[in-house]
Amino acid sequence: MKNIKKQQEIIRFDRVGLYYTKDAPICFDLDFSFFAGGFYFLTGPSGVGKTSLLKLIYKEVTPVSGTVRVFGKDLSKLTPQELPNFRQKMGLVFQDCRLLDHLNTLDNVALPMKIAGSDLKKARVYAKELLHWVGLGQHIDAFPSTLSDGQKQRIGIARAVITRPKLLLADEPTGNVDDVSAFKMMGLFEELNKIGTTIILATHNRQIVSTFPYPELQLYHGQLSYSQQDQYPMNGQ
Repeated sequence: MKNIKKQQEIIRFDRVGLYYTKDAPICFDLDFSFFAGGFYFLTGPSGVGKTSLLKLIYKEVTPVSGTVRVFGKDLSKLTPQELPNFRQKMGLVFQDCRLLDHLNTLDNVALPMKIAGSDLKKARVYAKELLHWVGLGQHIDAFPSTLSDGQKQRIGIARAVITRPKLLLADEPTGNVDDVSAFKMMGLFEELNKIGTTIILATHNRQIVSTFPYPELQLYHGQLSYSQQDQYPMNGQ
């Protein structure tokens, strides 16, 4: 595994609290860091708040207390005008895929590069390569309504990584695919991590967590703990 102790923080939580009702906090007084270039599993029982924690990082929800910093930026100071550029540095893989129904598979995957200002022809060439890699090269002209949930998930992953983001947040990315496809997806994530992308992957798949040698962050009762804390201390100390 990588030695990430000496690397810079890419995400920092300082006494962060989030709850939708006071009787059921998602998290409270969270103090921890994610380091640039790391690969992390985020685990915990269903409904414990893993998705909400990811939403804090890409600023879909705002903490009730404390400060979240991403790329060195205090997210509470991020203006609505700055938000799109901030999110362009991230790749997001959602459970519901969020594909655009009016675009075919190829253009759904190419969309982030197009939004970032890349040449559309170049974006489509790279999108086609990624679709072949995830096993969907024969579906480049298909529309989301004709695809299975597992196929949509793989398209969502290809779209999330096409810009080689600094940070990838993946919420149950292997939840709708078989084991063979899940391990193939992990190979894609690993290749992305090797070129410097920090990856946080929320999952219930214990086989994946136990197979791949990356630290596991367990969210439970509003707190996080490392399963390999001696090697990956919470604050890089």
